[in-house]
Amino acid sequence: MAGARAVRVTSGGDPAGDLYERIGDFLRDQRLSPDPANYAFAHHLFTTPGGPLARAVHALTDGGVRLTQRDIETLGCELRSADQEAPAKQAQGLVAQTQMHVEGFADIVTAMRAETAGFGRDLAASAAAMRSAGASDTNSTTIEEVARITGSMLERVRSAESQLESATREATELREKLEEARDNARRDPLTDLPNRRAFEEAFAAQMGKGEVCVAVCDVDFFKSVNDRFGHAVGDRVLKAIGEALTQACAGHLVARYGGEEFAVLFTGCDLGKAQATLDAARASVAIKRYRLRESDAPLGEITFSAGLTDLREDERYQTAFHRADRLLYAAKTAGRNCLHVG
Repeated sequence: MAGARAVRVTSGGDPAGDLYERIGDFLRDQRLSPDPANYAFAHHLFTTPGGPLARAVHALTDGGVRLTQRDIETLGCELRSADQEAPAKQAQGLVAQTQMHVEGFADIVTAMRAETAGFGRDLAASAAAMRSAGASDTNSTTIEEVARITGSMLERVRSAESQLESATREATELREKLEEARDNARRDPLTDLPNRRAFEEAFAAQMGKGEVCVAVCDVDFFKSVNDRFGHAVGDRVLKAIGEALTQACAGHLVARYGGEEFAVLFTGCDLGKAQATLDAARASVAIKRYRLRESDAPLGEITFSAGLTDLREDERYQTAFHRADRLLYAAKTAGRNCLHVG
Protein backbone atom coordinates (compact mmCIF):
# COMPACT_ATOMS: atom_id res chain seq x y z
CA MET A 1 0.00 0.00 0.00
CA ALA A 2 1.11 3.57 -0.57
CA GLY A 3 0.80 4.43 3.10
CA ALA A 4 2.92 1.46 4.14
CA ARG A 5 5.63 2.32 1.65
CA ALA A 6 5.63 5.92 2.87
CA VAL A 7 6.82 4.93 6.32
CA ARG A 8 9.10 2.01 5.53
CA VAL A 9 12.64 2.03 6.92
CA THR A 10 15.56 0.69 4.92
CA SER A 11 18.90 -0.44 6.26
CA GLY A 12 21.93 -0.02 4.06
CA GLY A 13 25.49 1.12 4.10
CA ASP A 14 24.68 4.53 2.63
CA PRO A 15 22.11 6.39 4.79
CA ALA A 16 22.07 9.43 2.47
CA GLY A 17 21.52 7.22 -0.57
CA ASP A 18 18.79 5.25 1.21
CA LEU A 19 17.01 8.47 2.13
CA TYR A 20 17.23 9.72 -1.45
CA GLU A 21 15.76 6.45 -2.79
CA ARG A 22 12.95 6.45 -0.22
CA ILE A 23 12.01 10.02 -1.13
CA GLY A 24 12.00 9.10 -4.83
CA ASP A 25 9.86 6.01 -4.18
CA PHE A 26 7.43 8.07 -2.13
CA LEU A 27 7.01 10.72 -4.83
CA ARG A 28 6.51 8.04 -7.50
CA ASP A 29 4.03 6.09 -5.38
CA GLN A 30 2.02 9.23 -4.67
CA ARG A 31 2.34 10.41 -8.29
CA LEU A 32 3.78 13.71 -7.15
CA SER A 33 6.11 15.85 -9.24
CA PRO A 34 9.72 16.01 -7.93
CA ASP A 35 9.63 19.78 -7.39
CA PRO A 36 11.47 21.42 -4.44
CA ALA A 37 8.34 21.82 -2.30
CA ASN A 38 7.33 18.15 -2.65
CA TYR A 39 10.91 16.99 -2.09
CA ALA A 40 11.16 19.11 1.07
CA PHE A 41 7.84 17.66 2.26
CA ALA A 42 9.06 14.08 1.72
CA HIS A 43 12.43 14.86 3.31
CA HIS A 44 10.70 16.12 6.48
CA LEU A 45 8.44 13.05 6.44
CA PHE A 46 11.32 10.56 6.42
CA THR A 47 13.72 12.41 8.70
CA THR A 48 11.05 12.67 11.43
CA PRO A 49 9.25 9.33 11.08
CA GLY A 50 7.53 9.62 14.46
CA GLY A 51 6.44 13.23 14.05
CA PRO A 52 2.97 14.71 13.47
CA LEU A 53 3.52 14.88 9.70
CA ALA A 54 4.25 11.15 9.47
CA ARG A 55 1.15 10.38 11.52
CA ALA A 56 -1.00 12.63 9.33
CA VAL A 57 0.36 11.04 6.13
CA HIS A 58 -0.25 7.54 7.51
CA ALA A 59 -3.86 8.46 8.36
CA LEU A 60 -4.48 9.94 4.91
CA THR A 61 -2.88 7.08 2.96
CA ASP A 62 -4.21 4.19 5.04
CA GLY A 63 -5.88 1.73 2.72
CA GLY A 64 -3.77 2.62 -0.32
CA VAL A 65 -5.16 6.12 -0.86
CA ARG A 66 -2.71 8.48 -2.57
CA LEU A 67 -1.96 11.99 -1.39
CA THR A 68 -3.15 14.84 -3.55
CA GLN A 69 -1.18 18.01 -4.25
CA ARG A 70 -3.69 19.87 -2.10
CA ASP A 71 -2.94 17.48 0.78
CA ILE A 72 0.75 18.28 0.41
CA GLU A 73 0.08 22.03 0.42
CA THR A 74 -2.25 21.85 3.43
CA LEU A 75 0.10 19.73 5.51
CA GLY A 76 3.02 21.91 4.42
CA CYS A 77 1.21 25.01 5.68
CA GLU A 78 0.75 23.34 9.06
CA LEU A 79 4.46 22.58 9.16
CA ARG A 80 5.34 26.20 8.40
CA SER A 81 3.02 27.39 11.18
CA ALA A 82 4.73 25.02 13.62
CA ASP A 83 8.15 26.20 12.48
CA GLN A 84 7.17 29.82 13.14
CA GLU A 85 6.56 28.92 16.80
CA ALA A 86 10.13 27.65 17.19
CA PRO A 87 11.79 31.07 17.80
CA ALA A 88 9.36 31.87 20.61
CA LYS A 89 9.94 28.45 22.22
CA GLN A 90 13.70 28.90 21.87
CA ALA A 91 13.47 32.29 23.57
CA GLN A 92 11.45 30.75 26.42
CA GLY A 93 14.12 28.06 26.90
CA LEU A 94 16.88 30.64 26.98
CA VAL A 95 14.97 32.74 29.49
CA ALA A 96 14.75 29.66 31.72
CA GLN A 97 18.50 29.10 31.34
CA THR A 98 19.13 32.75 32.20
CA GLN A 99 17.05 32.38 35.36
CA MET A 100 19.11 29.34 36.33
CA HIS A 101 22.34 31.30 35.80
CA VAL A 102 21.04 34.18 37.91
CA GLU A 103 20.23 31.73 40.69
CA GLY A 104 23.70 30.20 40.26
CA PHE A 105 25.31 33.62 40.71
CA ALA A 106 23.25 34.17 43.82
CA ASP A 107 24.36 30.81 45.24
CA ILE A 108 28.05 31.62 44.59
CA VAL A 109 27.75 35.05 46.21
CA THR A 110 25.89 33.58 49.22
CA ALA A 111 28.58 30.93 49.66
CA MET A 112 31.34 33.56 49.46
CA ARG A 113 29.61 35.66 52.13
CA ALA A 114 29.32 32.62 54.39
CA GLU A 115 32.99 31.75 53.86
CA THR A 116 34.06 35.35 54.54
CA ALA A 117 31.98 35.48 57.72
CA GLY A 118 33.51 32.21 58.94
CA PHE A 119 37.00 33.48 58.12
CA GLY A 120 36.34 36.66 60.12
CA ARG A 121 35.09 34.70 63.13
CA ASP A 122 38.11 32.38 63.09
CA LEU A 123 40.55 35.29 62.84
CA ALA A 124 38.76 37.15 65.64
CA ALA A 125 38.96 34.08 67.85
CA SER A 126 42.69 33.67 67.13
CA ALA A 127 43.36 37.35 67.81
CA ALA A 128 41.47 37.13 71.12
CA ALA A 129 43.53 34.09 72.12
CA MET A 130 46.76 35.92 71.29
CA ARG A 131 45.73 38.95 73.35
CA SER A 132 44.73 36.88 76.34
CA ALA A 133 48.02 34.98 76.26
CA GLY A 134 50.07 38.17 75.99
CA ALA A 135 52.51 39.13 73.28
CA SER A 136 55.44 37.39 74.96
CA ASP A 137 53.54 34.15 75.32
CA THR A 138 52.37 33.97 71.70
CA ASN A 139 53.60 30.60 70.55
CA SER A 140 54.16 29.02 67.16
CA THR A 141 50.95 26.97 67.46
CA THR A 142 48.82 30.13 67.46
CA ILE A 143 50.73 31.59 64.51
CA GLU A 144 50.38 28.31 62.59
CA GLU A 145 46.63 28.35 63.25
CA VAL A 146 46.32 31.89 61.84
CA ALA A 147 48.37 30.86 58.79
CA ARG A 148 46.19 27.77 58.31
CA ILE A 149 42.99 29.81 58.48
CA THR A 150 44.36 32.43 56.08
CA GLY A 151 45.63 29.81 53.60
CA SER A 152 42.31 28.00 53.66
CA MET A 153 40.46 31.23 53.00
CA LEU A 154 42.73 32.14 50.10
CA GLU A 155 42.12 28.74 48.54
CA ARG A 156 38.38 29.20 48.86
CA VAL A 157 38.58 32.69 47.36
CA ARG A 158 40.51 31.35 44.35
CA SER A 159 37.91 28.62 43.88
CA ALA A 160 35.09 31.16 44.07
CA GLU A 161 36.86 33.45 41.60
CA SER A 162 37.21 30.54 39.17
CA GLN A 163 33.50 29.72 39.50
CA LEU A 164 32.56 33.35 38.98
CA GLU A 165 34.77 33.62 35.90
CA SER A 166 33.21 30.51 34.37
CA ALA A 167 29.69 31.65 35.25
CA THR A 168 30.36 35.11 33.81
CA ARG A 169 31.62 33.63 30.54
CA GLU A 170 28.56 31.38 30.27
CA ALA A 171 26.27 34.30 31.09
CA THR A 172 27.84 36.39 28.31
CA GLU A 173 27.30 33.60 25.78
CA LEU A 174 23.74 33.10 27.02
CA ARG A 175 23.03 36.84 26.77
CA GLU A 176 24.12 36.82 23.11
CA LYS A 177 21.92 33.80 22.36
CA LEU A 178 19.00 35.41 24.17
CA GLU A 179 19.35 38.62 22.16
CA GLU A 180 19.41 36.56 18.97
CA ALA A 181 16.36 34.57 20.07
CA ARG A 182 14.48 37.76 20.96
CA ASP A 183 15.26 39.16 17.53
CA ASN A 184 14.07 35.93 15.89
CA ALA A 185 10.86 36.04 17.94
CA ARG A 186 10.15 39.48 16.44
CA ARG A 187 11.02 38.54 12.86
CA ASP A 188 8.97 36.72 10.23
CA PRO A 189 10.93 33.62 9.14
CA LEU A 190 9.69 33.69 5.52
CA THR A 191 10.30 37.33 4.54
CA ASP A 192 12.84 38.18 7.28
CA LEU A 193 10.74 41.28 8.00
CA PRO A 194 9.67 42.36 11.49
CA ASN A 195 6.52 40.52 12.54
CA ARG A 196 3.31 41.69 14.17
CA ARG A 197 4.80 41.79 17.66
CA ALA A 198 7.73 43.93 16.51
CA PHE A 199 5.39 46.25 14.62
CA GLU A 200 3.11 46.80 17.61
CA GLU A 201 6.10 47.45 19.89
CA ALA A 202 7.56 49.97 17.43
CA PHE A 203 4.18 51.68 17.10
CA ALA A 204 3.85 51.99 20.88
CA ALA A 205 7.39 53.41 21.12
CA GLN A 206 6.56 56.15 18.56
CA MET A 207 3.39 57.40 20.23
CA GLY A 208 3.74 61.02 21.25
CA LYS A 209 7.00 61.49 19.36
CA GLY A 210 5.77 63.41 16.32
CA GLU A 211 3.90 62.56 13.14
CA VAL A 212 3.03 58.87 12.76
CA CYS A 213 1.05 57.17 10.00
CA VAL A 214 0.08 53.53 9.71
CA ALA A 215 -0.79 51.55 6.58
CA VAL A 216 -2.28 48.08 6.20
CA CYS A 217 -1.58 46.34 2.87
CA ASP A 218 -3.06 43.10 1.56
CA VAL A 219 -2.06 41.14 -1.56
CA ASP A 220 -5.00 40.97 -3.97
CA PHE A 221 -6.42 37.55 -4.89
CA PHE A 222 -3.59 35.83 -3.05
CA LYS A 223 -5.62 32.67 -2.44
CA SER A 224 -5.88 32.13 -6.18
CA VAL A 225 -2.07 32.26 -6.45
CA ASN A 226 -1.78 29.45 -3.89
CA ASP A 227 -4.58 27.47 -5.51
CA ARG A 228 -3.12 27.72 -9.03
CA PHE A 229 0.59 27.50 -8.36
CA GLY A 230 1.03 26.12 -4.84
CA HIS A 231 2.26 27.55 -1.57
CA ALA A 232 5.92 27.54 -2.60
CA VAL A 233 5.12 30.06 -5.34
CA GLY A 234 2.85 31.96 -2.95
CA ASP A 235 5.73 32.25 -0.50
CA ARG A 236 7.96 33.70 -3.21
CA VAL A 237 5.26 36.27 -4.06
CA LEU A 238 5.06 37.32 -0.40
CA LYS A 239 8.83 37.74 -0.26
CA ALA A 240 8.76 39.83 -3.45
CA ILE A 241 6.01 42.09 -2.08
CA GLY A 242 7.90 42.49 1.18
CA GLU A 243 11.09 43.47 -0.66
CA ALA A 244 9.22 45.96 -2.87
CA LEU A 245 7.59 47.63 0.14
CA THR A 246 10.88 47.76 2.02
CA GLN A 247 12.67 49.41 -0.90
CA ALA A 248 9.90 51.92 -1.63
CA CYS A 249 9.38 52.80 2.05
CA ALA A 250 13.05 53.05 3.01
CA GLY A 251 13.50 54.68 6.40
CA HIS A 252 10.14 53.42 7.66
CA LEU A 253 9.18 50.13 9.31
CA VAL A 254 7.68 47.47 7.02
CA ALA A 255 6.38 44.32 8.73
CA ARG A 256 4.61 41.16 7.71
CA TYR A 257 1.53 41.40 9.90
CA GLY A 258 0.19 37.95 9.11
CA GLY A 259 -0.71 35.80 6.10
CA GLU A 260 -0.69 37.98 2.99
CA GLU A 261 -1.04 41.17 5.06
CA PHE A 262 1.76 43.73 5.54
CA ALA A 263 1.86 46.85 7.71
CA VAL A 264 3.94 50.01 7.32
CA LEU A 265 4.76 52.44 10.12
CA PHE A 266 5.60 55.88 8.74
CA THR A 267 7.39 58.14 11.22
CA GLY A 268 8.43 61.76 10.83
CA CYS A 269 6.25 62.43 7.78
CA ASP A 270 2.72 63.70 7.28
CA LEU A 271 -0.19 61.86 5.71
CA GLY A 272 0.39 63.36 2.26
CA LYS A 273 4.01 62.23 2.08
CA ALA A 274 3.15 58.78 3.40
CA GLN A 275 0.39 58.49 0.77
CA ALA A 276 2.78 59.42 -2.06
CA THR A 277 5.37 56.90 -0.85
CA LEU A 278 2.93 54.03 -0.43
CA ASP A 279 1.16 54.72 -3.73
CA ALA A 280 4.51 54.65 -5.51
CA ALA A 281 5.16 51.23 -3.92
CA ARG A 282 1.75 50.00 -5.06
CA ALA A 283 2.38 51.18 -8.63
CA SER A 284 5.85 49.60 -8.76
CA VAL A 285 4.43 46.23 -7.72
CA ALA A 286 1.55 46.44 -10.20
CA ILE A 287 3.79 47.03 -13.26
CA LYS A 288 6.01 44.01 -12.57
CA ARG A 289 5.33 40.80 -14.42
CA TYR A 290 6.08 37.82 -12.23
CA ARG A 291 6.99 34.45 -13.71
CA LEU A 292 7.42 30.93 -12.42
CA ARG A 293 11.07 30.23 -11.71
CA GLU A 294 10.83 26.62 -12.87
CA SER A 295 9.07 27.13 -16.23
CA ASP A 296 9.19 30.90 -16.85
CA ALA A 297 5.39 30.79 -17.20
CA PRO A 298 3.65 34.07 -16.23
CA LEU A 299 1.82 34.30 -12.92
CA GLY A 300 -0.33 37.16 -14.12
CA GLU A 301 -0.71 40.52 -12.45
CA ILE A 302 0.21 40.73 -8.77
CA THR A 303 -1.12 43.77 -6.91
CA PHE A 304 -1.95 44.88 -3.39
CA SER A 305 -4.55 47.15 -1.83
CA ALA A 306 -3.93 49.39 1.16
CA GLY A 307 -5.52 51.58 3.79
CA LEU A 308 -3.58 54.50 5.26
CA THR A 309 -4.28 56.80 8.19
CA ASP A 310 -2.45 59.01 10.64
CA LEU A 311 -2.31 58.71 14.40
CA ARG A 312 -4.41 61.41 16.01
CA GLU A 313 -3.75 63.11 19.35
CA ASP A 314 -4.30 60.88 22.40
CA GLU A 315 -5.40 58.03 20.12
CA ARG A 316 -4.67 54.42 20.95
CA TYR A 317 -2.85 52.05 18.62
CA GLN A 318 -5.87 49.78 18.14
CA THR A 319 -8.07 52.69 17.07
CA ALA A 320 -5.67 53.89 14.38
CA PHE A 321 -4.92 50.39 13.12
CA HIS A 322 -8.58 49.43 12.88
CA ARG A 323 -9.29 52.61 10.92
CA ALA A 324 -6.49 51.72 8.47
CA ASP A 325 -7.91 48.19 8.25
CA ARG A 326 -11.38 49.53 7.40
CA LEU A 327 -9.82 51.73 4.71
CA LEU A 328 -8.10 48.63 3.32
CA TYR A 329 -11.45 46.85 3.15
CA ALA A 330 -12.90 49.85 1.32
CA ALA A 331 -10.00 49.68 -1.18
CA LYS A 332 -10.75 45.98 -1.75
CA THR A 333 -14.43 46.74 -2.27
CA ALA A 334 -13.59 49.56 -4.70
CA GLY A 335 -11.86 47.14 -7.07
CA ARG A 336 -8.45 46.42 -5.49
CA ASN A 337 -5.01 47.66 -6.54
CA CYS A 338 -5.73 51.01 -4.92
CA LEU A 339 -5.01 53.01 -1.79
CA HIS A 340 -7.64 54.58 0.45
CA VAL A 341 -6.65 57.32 2.89
CA GLY A 342 -8.55 58.68 5.85
